[in-house]
This record gives sequence, structure tokens and C-alpha cells, in this order.
Amino acid sequence: MGMPSDMTGKAALVTGAGGGLGQATAVALARAGADVCIVDIKADGLAQTAALVETSGRQAVVHIADLGVAENCAACVTAAVDRLGRLDALCNVAGILRLANSHDMPLADWNLVLAVNLTAPFLLSQAAIPHLLKTNGAIVNVASLAAHIGEAYAAAYCASKAGLVQMTKSMAMEFLKQPIRINAISPGGMATPIGASFVPPAEADAELLARFRPIRGLVEVADMAEMIAYLASDAARGFHGAIIQMDNGITAG
Repeated sequence: MGMPSDMTGKAALVTGAGGGLGQATAVALARAGADVCIVDIKADGLAQTAALVETSGRQAVVHIADLGVAENCAACVTAAVDRLGRLDALCNVAGILRLANSHDMPLADWNLVLAVNLTAPFLLSQAAIPHLLKTNGAIVNVASLAAHIGEAYAAAYCASKAGLVQMTKSMAMEFLKQPIRINAISPGGMATPIGASFVPPAEADAELLARFRPIRGLVEVADMAEMIAYLASDAARGFHGAIIQMDNGITAG
């Protein structure tokens, strides 16, 4: 995509950085000049991401955390600021998907999806905003096409991502007069670990599932990562409260 992102001298925090889009985002930010605090529950994946960030000549701060536990969220921000000295961007990329018939979904699965996809971005933003106000920084939330259309067997996921979109807009309005930018992206299907976890119930209706197959194919992870890095940078100064849909036309009609 060749986005004109410049994060030289800046610091970013990226969740879900142990693989997939989070890893690609951390690498894109490092290539744009940022030092990066990378957060995930997967230690092995973070080690790989750290090596890729350092290949670009940038610092990688590894922070292992389960974002499904509310108390861990503020600690991620503290770790980033303590080690990097500042915070210019928070990229809420971590996400989880659990598919089930709505009447059969265990409450524990519902709570986990909401905790990781919605509550964690809120708590991370809550902790990061005081620092981002000092640096004229940015928050980039990763929603989903599932925020804009209903998907069978994905009530929790759709609810969490739609909530994230509205949280983004609400926070953007709240900070309309202050030097911070808050935006979100809504990707379509990508070749990522969360995409690989798309396992519908055994008795799922294939016709219903087929409604969301991308005619133009999957979205490129690298393109999405560059978009996040762009929105995190000053080059995207005109974006605030924007929800950018990159789904190869699935939600067009």
C-alpha cells in the first residue's frame, strides 16, 4: 500500500502481537521508525515478533499478558511507558472468536469474547489516554466486518466488535477538542490465527455460512497492518472517529 507513515522517535503498544495481524502491525510500526511494546499471551510468538522488530533496528519490549484478565490491561501500558519513556500509539489488535448456536453458547465463552474484544480495549485506552494526550497520540482499534453485518453463530463476536465501533465513536466525540486521535478499522477475512479458529457448530447451515465468503478473496494482512501504522502516525491527522472498512466489498451491499 505504501502508506506515508512516519513514527520516527515514537513508541507504540500493540496487543495480539504474538502472531497474525498483531505481529504484522508491530513490524509495520517498527519499519516506520517506532519502538514497540508487544503484548500477547503467547511467549513464543512474542519472541518471534521481537526478533522481527529488532531487524528493523527498533526496540521491542516484550510483555506477556492475558487480556481476558482486567487487571492485566493497565499493567501493559505501564510496562510500555516505563521501558520506552513515552507512548504515542495504542493499537488494540488482540481478538478472540468463539462460534456457537446462540442458545447453546456457554456463558464462559460469551464473557471471554467480550472481555478480550471489548473490555480490554476500553481498559487499555483508559490507561493510555493520559500518556497519549501528552504526545498528541492515537488509538487504533481493530473491529471487524462482523461489527456491521450479522453473522450466524457469532453473536458474541458480532456484539463485541459492534461495541468496539461505538466505543471508538463515543471516545472520539469525548476527545474532540483535545490532541488525540481515536479510530478503528474493520477488516474482512484474513489468513490469521483468528481466521483459522473459524470452526462453526457441527450442525451449522452451510448456506448461512456461505453468505460471508469473500468473492474477491481474503484481505492481505500486510495491507491491514500498514493501514494501522498509517492511522497511528501523524500522516493520518485528518482521521478522528473514523471506522475504515477494508473487507473486499463484503459490506458494500
